[in-house]
Amino acid sequence: MTSSSGSVLLVLLLLVPVAGALVVAFLRDNARLAKQTALLFSLGEFVLAMLAWFAYEPGAEARLQLHFSVDWIPAFGVHLSFGVDGIALVMIAIIALLVPLLIGASWVDKLPEGRSAGGFLALILVEQALTIGVFAATDVFVFYVLFELMLVPMYFLIGSYGGARRQYAAVKFFLYSFLGGLIMLASAIGCYVMAAEELGQGTFDWPTLVQVVSDAPLTNQIWLFLGFFLAFAVKAPLVPLHTWLPDAAAESPIVVTVLLVGILDKVGTFGFLRYLLPMFPDASKTLTPLVLVLAVAGVLYGALLATGQRDMKRFIAYVSIAHFGFIALGIFAFSSQSQVGSVSYMVNHSIATGMLILVIGMVIARGGSTQIADYGGMFAVTPLLGGMLLLAGLTTLSLPGTNSFISEFLVLIGSYPREPVYTILATIGMIMAALYVLWFYQRVMHGPVRGNALLGAMSGPGAVADPETATGRRALPDLDGREKAVLIPLVVLIIGIGFYPKPVLDVITPSVEKTMESVQLSDPVEGN
Repeated sequence: MTSSSGSVLLVLLLLVPVAGALVVAFLRDNARLAKQTALLFSLGEFVLAMLAWFAYEPGAEARLQLHFSVDWIPAFGVHLSFGVDGIALVMIAIIALLVPLLIGASWVDKLPEGRSAGGFLALILVEQALTIGVFAATDVFVFYVLFELMLVPMYFLIGSYGGARRQYAAVKFFLYSFLGGLIMLASAIGCYVMAAEELGQGTFDWPTLVQVVSDAPLTNQIWLFLGFFLAFAVKAPLVPLHTWLPDAAAESPIVVTVLLVGILDKVGTFGFLRYLLPMFPDASKTLTPLVLVLAVAGVLYGALLATGQRDMKRFIAYVSIAHFGFIALGIFAFSSQSQVGSVSYMVNHSIATGMLILVIGMVIARGGSTQIADYGGMFAVTPLLGGMLLLAGLTTLSLPGTNSFISEFLVLIGSYPREPVYTILATIGMIMAALYVLWFYQRVMHGPVRGNALLGAMSGPGAVADPETATGRRALPDLDGREKAVLIPLVVLIIGIGFYPKPVLDVITPSVEKTMESVQLSDPVEGN
């Protein structure tokens, strides 16, 4: 086993959420203590992530840092091997940030009959640990195992704590991702066999496979590429493998929807960068038109479907499908600018969409309905909540000055020189984003106070006479202290990264440049 202070940090990042889950699971009969304990462990994990951030050296020659490795199955060359590059680090940091906010957001949520807060929070902490492991794994077999294992807590989070159709949504989510993972396993075994033929001994070590498989004949690369790509395209999700997401997002509890859309889906686009491009560079370039067609189709399809949604949570799902198409476009446009834009888009999407989902959850908590038509004129009743929804909407449509703008800008200027047609088509999706986000906001927040859910929440005991309508109404609570504490860190990041993205871009850029080197393509602007 290799050891250093950095590797110890990474070990702790993997183990602290697991330890927290074990402790919280034994507190099923004490909901308050379970919540406090889960929050304490998640805040400790955030501190560790910040220490790892400052321990990481973006300009170092080695791509993987904070590395450690332990023999697991020596007979098959499998090691419990973990390390991070700049791409993995930013995703781990955003997971560490979001989980304590999600625990705070779920503090007063009512769980289904027979379900405990301890069980719910233990599953969230296990999901956090497994997802960090997926981003940090440097052994392809370990990556596969964690890729499949992270489906299990999410299955129970959806199927045990979700809405009326939760079992259907959970099974659909599990089957799509599990079957995609099995196909990826077949490709991973193919890489292992290829390494055995080349080196005399099989291995799943990612750096070694990059050297061996990247020199394989194009036909072999294409078949192996497709196995990995299918698993990542399901997770991303790219059209037409996206159909599990709207159901899963609609039936999940709000904080689970944030986990699903804001974190888990990034494993797919992360896989494009970590595995597809370095391991199968020739296949990646050959199959680029296929990926770009799917990416742009996702941008336009997601935008169209988002416009017609009646359910708030399904609206979020289709907005995210459009965004993931944009991320895939930037990755397969093969320029440093577009790929840096895509990675920063992964980070900023987690922040922006995470805030949008949480604010929508606060709206739903007050009205009790997910239907857009059940609300209207809410800004007059809850102006602070309305302001937060406006900010979340503006960063979702990438308004200049918000964090998402720099990501979208880099993807566009980086993609256009090499893929002008696809970039122009994707820009149409950007225009549509402004329409569907503002239309959604207008329907929920503007106009006279209306809608069955909103009016129902304002009637009943404590109502007072409204002189304009002569009907009984009671005040609807605006954001309370807990809700403000959950949203303020996201507001700070939205504005802070919007005006000063350099700390994030400095960590991402060297790893993206190494990815470009592995594909052996120069930036089109260089004229090479």
